[in-house]
Amino acid sequence: MAKKRNKTDVRQLTLLGLLAAVMVILSCTPLGYLNIGVLAITLNVIPMGIAAVALGPTGGAVIGAIFGLTSFLQCIGIGGTSAMGVITFGINPLLTFIQRFLPRLLVGLVIGFIHKYLAKKIGKKTACFITGFLAAFLNTVFFMSALILLFGNTDYMKELIAGRNIIVFICTFVGINAVFEMIASTLITGAVGSALYKAKAIK
Repeated sequence: MAKKRNKTDVRQLTLLGLLAAVMVILSCTPLGYLNIGVLAITLNVIPMGIAAVALGPTGGAVIGAIFGLTSFLQCIGIGGTSAMGVITFGINPLLTFIQRFLPRLLVGLVIGFIHKYLAKKIGKKTACFITGFLAAFLNTVFFMSALILLFGNTDYMKELIAGRNIIVFICTFVGINAVFEMIASTLITGAVGSALYKAKAIK
């Protein structure tokens, strides 16, 4: 029994390492971000979603934390550049770190718990696709909520919001970027998660 458990632990650590490497590669190359003005379409939500499916809340949180850290480093030109991050970093570096890091960690943690619940209630395959969607959806919601909460009173954000309703502003601001992320994350996370279950790579 102990031998089987050790084998499972090694498998999970190996998968966590692979997903962490994928996250770093995506974050440090054009593969992970398609920059459009101050926004970026990111595929980094996908390894976070897969980690939540395969490794639960802990794995989701770890990969989410790596996502958040690499996102913050882009604010200072490491692994790429975030136009918005450069501006918010100039306003307040600490708040920028919180806004970039904490939402991604929380998303990974939350979707890990959601997947565990859904896998039991509605089936593993369907749960994989829903988890993929939520990885992208909640990343957008948490990231934008933190941005408005922490920087909403700055001249930079007031100029962007331009007197619009907050919900209208968010929908307009993220627009097609978020839709693309949700579609890609739903399909890829769902397919990879289902394959891992079929291969019995997930206990």
